[in-house]
Amino acid sequence: MADDLSFFHEGTNGKGILLIHGLTGVPAEMRWVAKGLVKRGYTVYAPLLAGHGVDEATLIKTKWQDWLDSVLSAGNDLRGKVDSMYSAGICVGGKLGMAASLKQPSLFTANALYSPCFRYNGWNVPLHYKILSFAPLSLAEIPIFRNYSFGETESIGIKDDRLRKAMQQLSTEGVLDEFPVRALQQMLALSRWFKTALPSMTTPAVIMHAREDDLSHPKNALYIDKHIGAPHELHWFEDSYHMIHVDREHKKVASLTADFFEKQHG
Repeated sequence: MADDLSFFHEGTNGKGILLIHGLTGVPAEMRWVAKGLVKRGYTVYAPLLAGHGVDEATLIKTKWQDWLDSVLSAGNDLRGKVDSMYSAGICVGGKLGMAASLKQPSLFTANALYSPCFRYNGWNVPLHYKILSFAPLSLAEIPIFRNYSFGETESIGIKDDRLRKAMQQLSTEGVLDEFPVRALQQMLALSRWFKTALPSMTTPAVIMHAREDDLSHPKNALYIDKHIGAPHELHWFEDSYHMIHVDREHKKVASLTADFFEKQHG
């Protein structure tokens, strides 16, 4: 817990939640949902994923397995401070939490996955993003694409104007406002592995997704609902875009997360 961007808040119920940020993001984006979970008594720890929080050059030196190692390391660190532990993450972060449960089954009692995404295919995604989602991983090694980056969409995944402005202020604290092709290709590599692993997953999971998700079509959540081997729940959000843990319904995200962890798997 030594870097400047990770954060930790001690709770009162002896239970811990590892909060995992998304691709090109930083732990600060998890503060909205963290606040609600701390109120429910949970200890929360939001670590910085490998390669994140610095610049594009640093990010593209890492692979999704490095991000997963960050989750496993942080999870084992937190486990020594609480009696039981869970994970909750946005998009890539949620998949990494579930992947960590498969790699180390005793680590998390249950997982929460916010806005799952196998490829960027929501209603506000530019056509070239969608085309890239079907490209081979080797595309990122072609010189013309190797150092290319895609900019954020105008909404940055947040429906509420006020909350969007608050999130944009984080850009000076390590959030990247562009997606390097090589980082996107690692996200796609993780997605392909994740799909093959879904039937083998046994750790209980709650999946949350906005019906108006601008970056990730709801069918991404439905795919997990259909193929995951673990007991699970699926919840829909009606007044948010992709960043449900930041947007208008972030309190509902925290509440449903705590409810799921307590109801059947406390």
